[in-house]
Amino acid sequence: MTRVISGVVLALAALAAILFLPVLALRIVACAIAAFGAHEYGRIAGTPRGLSEALLVIAVVAVCWLTAWPLDARSRVLLLLLALGWVALEVLFLGRTIQQAGASVVAPIYIGLPLGMLIAIQILGGWRATLLLLATIVVSDSAQYYSGRMFGRRPLAPVISPKKTIEGAIGGLAFGTAFMTVAGAVVFPSVRPASFVMLGLSVVALGICGDLFESRLKRQAGVKDSSSLIPGHGGVLDRIDALLFAAPAFYLYFTS
Repeated sequence: MTRVISGVVLALAALAAILFLPVLALRIVACAIAAFGAHEYGRIAGTPRGLSEALLVIAVVAVCWLTAWPLDARSRVLLLLLALGWVALEVLFLGRTIQQAGASVVAPIYIGLPLGMLIAIQILGGWRATLLLLATIVVSDSAQYYSGRMFGRRPLAPVISPKKTIEGAIGGLAFGTAFMTVAGAVVFPSVRPASFVMLGLSVVALGICGDLFESRLKRQAGVKDSSSLIPGHGGVLDRIDALLFAAPAFYLYFTS
């Protein structure tokens, strides 16, 4: 029951934010989510507390804020300089290895960039585009679960996530893509349905990869959830893992 109540509250809060908040407020909300996600990532990745953790959170939030608007050449250069400067600071002055610094630099790309792109999607396509993306991921996740329960026989990635099956992934791909195609044609009638088929396949496939990626991070860290922030659901990363991989593909579609 706790999981259901938490899920309903989260869904209603997300819907209200997308429909009613101005862009500036949405950017602030996205940056707050990015900060929580960065903190969880730092815990999983073994980032030392103190300056290293603070730099990780600041970098993730900065990238999220910058990418909330479609990126121009200047912003891309700024992001590159931020990453290079951060690696130099970590390796030269904080005594971390290249591998440790690299794990930290992944965080803004993994968390900050997609969440910023989600706000850019809202700016470019409106609330309908944002809800189309989120609803497709929800439909795909639900289809994966029920397809796996009913037909699952062969494990998809037994070392990473033993409960996920190939049959569940196929169900998620089929229903998620079908939803994207039908709902996309209704929301954006001027766009050819064939393009939504390709977009749906890309979004759903990347969402599955995002789920497995976060599962791999947790398994390597020896933890079940990224945190206990959300009752019955785990942490922020546990809720947005598929979105973090799917949002860039959807963003590229609207900017191409």
